[in-house]
Amino acid sequence: MRLFIIAFQFLTIVPLPVSVRCEEKDLGRSMALFPLVGLALGALLAGVDFLLTPLLPRSVADLLLVAILSVATGALHLDGLSDVCDGLAARGSRERFLEIMKDSRVGAVGAVGLVLGLMLKYQALLALPAEYKREALLFFPMAARFAQVQMTVGSQRARKDGLGHAFVGGAGTLQLVLAGLCTVAVGAALLHLSGLITLLLLFLLTWGIKAWSHGRLGGVTGDVIGCASELNEIFCLIFLLALLGRMG
Repeated sequence: MRLFIIAFQFLTIVPLPVSVRCEEKDLGRSMALFPLVGLALGALLAGVDFLLTPLLPRSVADLLLVAILSVATGALHLDGLSDVCDGLAARGSRERFLEIMKDSRVGAVGAVGLVLGLMLKYQALLALPAEYKREALLFFPMAARFAQVQMTVGSQRARKDGLGHAFVGGAGTLQLVLAGLCTVAVGAALLHLSGLITLLLLFLLTWGIKAWSHGRLGGVTGDVIGCASELNEIFCLIFLLALLGRMG
């Protein structure tokens, strides 16, 4: 329970009535429970959707869901998406890329990346068949949090400081296996074969991002992990839309 609270407090800004002691290695160990935090976020979205469906047009309700997810997570991973986009636009050395990602300012390319990412997420959610929407809401935040574990375990540190450094130091194969088993089990229960196919595609996507980061930066950073999480949310909804749309 302590590790779940640590994971929840890191991944969200939702206040909890309790606080726990957190040691350096606990950050990495808590990654085994990242998918459960994603599932909790998905439950929040599904609950809000249940309340909003009778009151608002779906287009408005779905935009509110995207906004709620962004607020509940403190836009932590959206920041990573924008920073990586700015770094890509610079086309400089490894050191230049890392320097740009560390800059708190958002550049033009980062802003474009943010807008496109949010638009894609919203449009894919809006287009999902209504009969699968609640299952997808439960599923896609969880799948993205597993991607964070996949990005972290076995990676090199691109920096000697930062959140990425702390998590890489504490997460290992056990955390990856536990997080993976949880994600696969819930995905199969919610969306059956479509869920499993989507997870396979997302695994390959995340592996590609991880390989690129090691080749370009010599490892991963917190921004790259956050960017991978956002891309997983976007592509999870897109893959589900393609698979479930064909089934419908």
